[in-house]
Amino acid sequence: MSSAPGLSIIIPTWNNLHMLRLCLRSICQHTELSHQVIVHVNEGSDGTLDWIGRQKIEHTRTRRNVGICEALNIAFRRCRSEYIVYLNDDMYVLPGWDRRLHQCASATGDREPCYVAGTMIQASPISPVAVQGDYGANPRHFEERRLLRDYRSGKLQCSDWNGATWPPSCIHRRWWTLVGGYSEEFSPGFYSDIDFSMKLWQAGCRRFRSIGSSLVYHFGEMTTSLVRGPRRRNVKRARLQFLKKWGILPSTFVKYNLQVDNLPLTRLPETTLGKATWEFTRLRLIRMLHGARGIRHAS
Repeated sequence: MSSAPGLSIIIPTWNNLHMLRLCLRSICQHTELSHQVIVHVNEGSDGTLDWIGRQKIEHTRTRRNVGICEALNIAFRRCRSEYIVYLNDDMYVLPGWDRRLHQCASATGDREPCYVAGTMIQASPISPVAVQGDYGANPRHFEERRLLRDYRSGKLQCSDWNGATWPPSCIHRRWWTLVGGYSEEFSPGFYSDIDFSMKLWQAGCRRFRSIGSSLVYHFGEMTTSLVRGPRRRNVKRARLQFLKKWGILPSTFVKYNLQVDNLPLTRLPETTLGKATWEFTRLRLIRMLHGARGIRHAS
C-alpha cells in the first residue's frame, strides 16, 4: 500500500450529527499524518446521511443501528491504510494526537502484535488513567479555546501508561484481521473494546501501550446512555457474556493482564492471576450466581 494514507480512521455514529461535525473538524485541524476517514452511519435519520453526502465524506451505512462492533467491521473493509484507528464520534482530537499513535504502532508494524491507544480528557473520568478536565458537556457549551490553551501550556500533560483498550486506538491491519475485528456478539458494544484486547492477548500480543501525549477530549458516553437498557441491563448482559466467553471478568483482565494504571512496560509479563485471591473468589461467586439465576437477573 505504497500510495495509501498513513492512517485510516473509522468513526461509528448513530444520529449524533452535532458531535460528529465537531469530531471531523478537529481531525481536519489537528491531524498531522495523511489520513483517510470512514464514517459508518447507523440510520442517519437526524440528517447525518444527507450532511455526509453533501460534504463528500467517505462512509458506509446501515438502515438500522447495528451497534459499534458491526459498524467497525463494515467500515474496515473500506480502509486503505496499514494502520487502523478507531475513534468515537463524541471525541475532539488535540494537535498531534495521531503522530505518537502511529509512531508506537509502526515500531513493530506487522512483525509483532502491538495495540496502541490515546488518552482521554473527561469531566468525570471513567478510567483511573484519564485526564480530569471539564471543557463542556456538549458542542454548544464546548470551551474549545480554553482547552487548546491548557493543552499548549502543558497543563494536560500525561505520562504513557499500560493497557490499551479504549479509543482512540491504533493497530496494524494484520493484527485486526488476525483476531477477526470486533466481536459482534457484544452488540451494541459494551465490553467489546476489552474483548478486542483479550483476543489480541490470546493471539500473543503483549504490547499494550497508551500514549499520554495523544489526547482527545471525550464529551462522555452520550450515545451509550441510550442503549444501556433499564437498570443497565445490556451492560450487565455484556459483562456476563465476557465471563462466559473467556472465563474471567473484564475488570480482572484489565487489572492483572493489561496492568492499567501501572508504569508503562515495553512488553507486559504473563498474567499474575495466581496472586489474585480475591478476584478468583469474586469470580466464583459471580459464576455461581450466573448458574443459579441466569444472565437476566445477574448483577
